[in-house]
Amino acid sequence: MVLARRILALPIALVLAGVALAGCATPVAGDPSSSPTAGDDGTEAEVDAAWLDDGRIIGLVTTGSSTCIPAADEAMLDDDGTLAVTLVEPEADTPCTSDLVPRVTLVEVPEGVDPAENLPITVTGDGYEASTELAGVAGLTGGGMTDYLPSAGWTETAGQFVLLTWGSSSCAPVIAEVAVSGPAEVTVTFQAPPADQVCTMDMAPRATVAVVEGLEAKTDVELVLTGSPEFADVRVPIYGEN
Repeated sequence: MVLARRILALPIALVLAGVALAGCATPVAGDPSSSPTAGDDGTEAEVDAAWLDDGRIIGLVTTGSSTCIPAADEAMLDDDGTLAVTLVEPEADTPCTSDLVPRVTLVEVPEGVDPAENLPITVTGDGYEASTELAGVAGLTGGGMTDYLPSAGWTETAGQFVLLTWGSSSCAPVIAEVAVSGPAEVTVTFQAPPADQVCTMDMAPRATVAVVEGLEAKTDVELVLTGSPEFADVRVPIYGEN
């Protein structure tokens, strides 16, 4: 428990820098064709984005191997108010699965960004050249220390949201089902972890993409997390508009 407390005292920048983001995303639930992969020649590629952690973190969604997720090497706010993010792929000799799925790169929101306002984003680096605009969400404040609680945010792709949880980097929760459970409610059911599972004692961000269909509400949607001892009917809002 001493190790866990020490990690909890770190600011977001050090927490994100201290984990291999390529290993913190759980298997994807949803349509793997929702976004094309980046071109090797730097051609335009689609990128989605979602607010997380009360506006302290942005989840960037790209498409590619689920085991070789690009890391955010740099994120800077330009003079014109655009967030410029540079993505870096894993080393060339890194073994990667040949699947093609949406995956999440976590980006710390720099000072000067108001998550209640629209945020233009450009993404470059290692074959990426893309842009998007992340709609502001009233009530998000950003800044300060993370509270290490689950959070979720809608992307611009219909029915798609990013889910962020915190816990052991070696025991990320795996989604078993995503379903509409009310007019403005979505339930994510996780697989029950093995009884003999051994987990590292770190506190890392774990992000994944999920997709839901048939939801009536566009805003003020509540997400219910269930199915594992770690999440026993935990309820959090999904930031933004579906």
